[in-house]
Amino acid sequence: MRIARSGRSLGAVRLFGTIGLALALCVSGETGASDQAGQPRGLKVFISVDMEGLAGVATGSDVSPNGPDYGHFRKVMAGETNAAIEGAAAAGATAFTVRDSHGAKQNLLPLDVDPRARLIRGATPGPKNMMEGIDQSFDAAIFIGYHARAGTPNAILAHTSNGNVTDFAINGVSMPEAGYNALVAGLYEVPVVFIAGDRAFVEQARGMLGPVEAVATKFETAGSVDSLSPAAAQTAIRAGVERGLKRRGEVRPYKLTPPYTMVLKVRADKPLYAGATRTGPGESRFAHADLLEILNAFNAMK
Repeated sequence: MRIARSGRSLGAVRLFGTIGLALALCVSGETGASDQAGQPRGLKVFISVDMEGLAGVATGSDVSPNGPDYGHFRKVMAGETNAAIEGAAAAGATAFTVRDSHGAKQNLLPLDVDPRARLIRGATPGPKNMMEGIDQSFDAAIFIGYHARAGTPNAILAHTSNGNVTDFAINGVSMPEAGYNALVAGLYEVPVVFIAGDRAFVEQARGMLGPVEAVATKFETAGSVDSLSPAAAQTAIRAGVERGLKRRGEVRPYKLTPPYTMVLKVRADKPLYAGATRTGPGESRFAHADLLEILNAFNAMK
């Protein structure tokens, strides 16, 4: 998602190697569930695409519609999205839904996205947000261009939803966007099988989701960004998504045990959501048995 601040200027971008996984147990020839007629169908994948974790992105202006290089990074976004689709297709997927998940969610241009995919574009008021469109019909979820949560050391453009949030925890677990988006997928028994973003994000997300396939597109070094080239990142994403989908039987959907208790910390307080309580300056608490209602409260008070 878009951050509220532009971030400090970062230095030159250099090429570096990918972070992959030693685990590469590939199961070939898998198919998804059966259709209503009982016939096997191909895999159906949901791809949520942010921008801050894309190869080469270094500052807030890179991912802002007003930034001088925004047009370039829209193309990088489409390139990494299409690489994920290609990798999924190589693993047997036949249905693809892409959710534009950054800012106002009008970054991916329809003609730039692989025509095999459906594109969900534009902001929505509901709690799913970056996961709008996911349901129980999907076999796997993929996160592209993601970033670490607010306050993460050695991360690139780290934030949680917007610049006002300093921490968002559910049942005591501090959530990056990948965390609560994975929880939404988990509501429908959909596992996250692949992630891509900066190295700090990959390490953080794998600490929550387990050893999912991953590509670190870049890392922070002395205030600068050391990045794969877009072409190299796309090659790694294509291969990583294919491996991830073939290994999907090894990955469990990410879940926490309800009821859920949210603790939200912000720089500036917003009006309380119905049922929430103020627990201190810049801190509120809300509990509910429904995860989507927790996210409604988060969206209202963040």
